[in-house]
Amino acid sequence: MQTWDIHKTQVRTRSGIVAAQHFEAAQAGAAVLERGGNAMDAAVVTALVLSIVEPWLSGIGGGGFLLHGDGETGEIDALDFNIRAPINLDPDDYALSGGEDGDWFNWPAVVEDRNLIGYPSICVPGAIAGLSAALERFGTLGWAEALGPAILAAERGMEVDWYTALCLAIDFSGLASFPASAEIFLDDGAPPKAPVNGGKQYRPMPKKAALLRRLALAGARDFYEGETARMMVEDLWAGGSKICAEDLARYQPQWKKPVSGDYRGWTVNAIPGLSGGPSLLKALDILAENLTPGDEPDAAAALSYARAIRGSYEERLSAMGHAARDEDCTSHVSVVDSKGNMVSLTNTLLSRFGSKVVLPNCGMLMNNGMMWFDPRPESPNRIAPGAQPLANMCPLLLTRGNRPAMAIGAAGGRQIFPALTQLISYMVDYGMTLEQAFHAPRVDGSTGTIKVNRAAAPDVASAVATEFPVEMITDTLYPVNFAIPSAVVRDRETSMNCGMAHPTNPWAFVAVEGSDG
Repeated sequence: MQTWDIHKTQVRTRSGIVAAQHFEAAQAGAAVLERGGNAMDAAVVTALVLSIVEPWLSGIGGGGFLLHGDGETGEIDALDFNIRAPINLDPDDYALSGGEDGDWFNWPAVVEDRNLIGYPSICVPGAIAGLSAALERFGTLGWAEALGPAILAAERGMEVDWYTALCLAIDFSGLASFPASAEIFLDDGAPPKAPVNGGKQYRPMPKKAALLRRLALAGARDFYEGETARMMVEDLWAGGSKICAEDLARYQPQWKKPVSGDYRGWTVNAIPGLSGGPSLLKALDILAENLTPGDEPDAAAALSYARAIRGSYEERLSAMGHAARDEDCTSHVSVVDSKGNMVSLTNTLLSRFGSKVVLPNCGMLMNNGMMWFDPRPESPNRIAPGAQPLANMCPLLLTRGNRPAMAIGAAGGRQIFPALTQLISYMVDYGMTLEQAFHAPRVDGSTGTIKVNRAAAPDVASAVATEFPVEMITDTLYPVNFAIPSAVVRDRETSMNCGMAHPTNPWAFVAVEGSDG
């Protein structure tokens, strides 16, 4: 029986706030706000530092989505900088290994797991193109200045504490398969141990620091068309990837208008197309028709959440294809500055440590984007040359009175939009604060069985079980069962900002402009 409880408090201030999955990255973003930068400046710096201090979740070898809300005009813009399949990709290289297909949420395995690990699993990364484009359009920092904190972090190295040691131990066998990965992350093929004397231990990333310095001097497009691109293609081809110079040269992020929907007077803005956004909006539509809020979320509400999530997933799987066969590992950043500008940014390498491949000359950990495609050739989300897969990332920006009011998102793959659906409902339908909502138990309907948090009221599982198979699950640090959210909220009447990070993640942190958070 679990006898302990973890609690984090929300942060309220009139200053800017950065909520992220690592305290150092959040502090780096808050320092940018303190120096006069805006929400986009802080978001980009935070994302770049995250690629060093927590490299197994996100980084410049991956891709993502972001939403920007203008605090003065209320204008909302969306940026798609997700990964793409190589143009020379051959779907026959990802033959099914045989056996029965899984249920709705499991795809048949591919021979040698070529879509999950190693060079064949890598897609064209979009993070550098996306972050630089976002900074150019909405930021005030120069590109080289934005890279500065990440360069310093890479030169010093990733800190190895107990949590780092745990994460490296979980995936050490995959990392040991690639020499450049083992060199950075392992000690003689084994996971490193955290210091036992209270000291600090770091693992420098000199090649990645050199790459970032080159990008600071040559500009972001060097990643796609210059010396950095040449080095990447050399590394990729040597390992067996089909990514070529043309793949990199033709990559461009895409600015889009967000897809939006109304939920009880709030406008929920999401990434259109191949993201978790349309599925979340569908779930909220179902919820609005079926949930009658009471004083607090109860068993009936939990059943309504299960119906909405499952109903949305039925459409997602039949019309869009499901985009996760394994656990996704992403990183989300939510930022609000003192003027009310907001950014909701999600970046990912997909699986933990992505493809497990660190490019030998570049020192950069690469994504395993092929896992987001359904390997069955008849699927609407099938593997195809140059295609963009259906992603689970779901950054959101909510507005009230035509002004940004909440930036929220999460890591956790297919668990993301189910978690965000409930968090939005907790705050909108029940008047919860961020702190109350983040600590309230949730259900997850992203698998064939509805998972119910053991901390939920005793009648929740029985109510959900009247319509769905149920499994009782503890909200653990690993594996993640109910996503890892972060959010910021702004009260327009008082100009007060509020931020909250995931309670059970030891590194998740809310940093405030002008302080250590």
